[in-house]
Amino acid sequence: MDTTNFFKQIAQMNITGDIQITLKKGAENNWIVSVLLNNEHCGDNAKNLIVPCTLRGTAEELDDDFFGTITSPLERASGLMVNMESFMKQLEESKKQSAMEKEKTEKEKKEKDGKDKKFQEAMSKSTDLEKELKYKESWTALPKIGDFPEHSEAIRKRMRELEKFLAPSLFNFAPEPQEEKPEPEKGALYPDHMVDTVEQEMESEHEGELEY
Repeated sequence: MDTTNFFKQIAQMNITGDIQITLKKGAENNWIVSVLLNNEHCGDNAKNLIVPCTLRGTAEELDDDFFGTITSPLERASGLMVNMESFMKQLEESKKQSAMEKEKTEKEKKEKDGKDKKFQEAMSKSTDLEKELKYKESWTALPKIGDFPEHSEAIRKRMRELEKFLAPSLFNFAPEPQEEKPEPEKGALYPDHMVDTVEQEMESEHEGELEY
């Protein structure tokens, strides 16, 4: 029995997938051979548009040129479906990455919106307290620069606006000058009738100190 090497030649083909071969006997000893390559791992439905490779001829003609005819088309179809599979995987990964990036962006936006809302509420509260002439409370209600560094200029500007109301008590405090009291006259310390007596006693004490 002659050796055809059919399966060895199939094995030598650079293809990925399943080969489906359909044989049908035609008129006048001709045969119709349909060869289709299918790759189940390819998730792109476009693979279904690939048509089978069809050959017609006698048995001798098919033996002589079967692999020469189908090898190139099958290898090209195989490469196409492999590329489709790779493309679909990359597309799916891109979708996942896009979804993750979108979720991250939305989360960051939500956090930023919440932070901006807190800042605006604090600034509005400070303004309302200022209208009520509650300057100290207005100052205290201001948002902290450490919590909102991106709004540091606006916060500092607001502080400067409030400083003029708080300056007497917080910034430029100084004790009031004390009024000097004049020394009392002698007559104010002693009654008039005792002034001469007191002066004589003081002179006597002074002379005694000199003699000693």
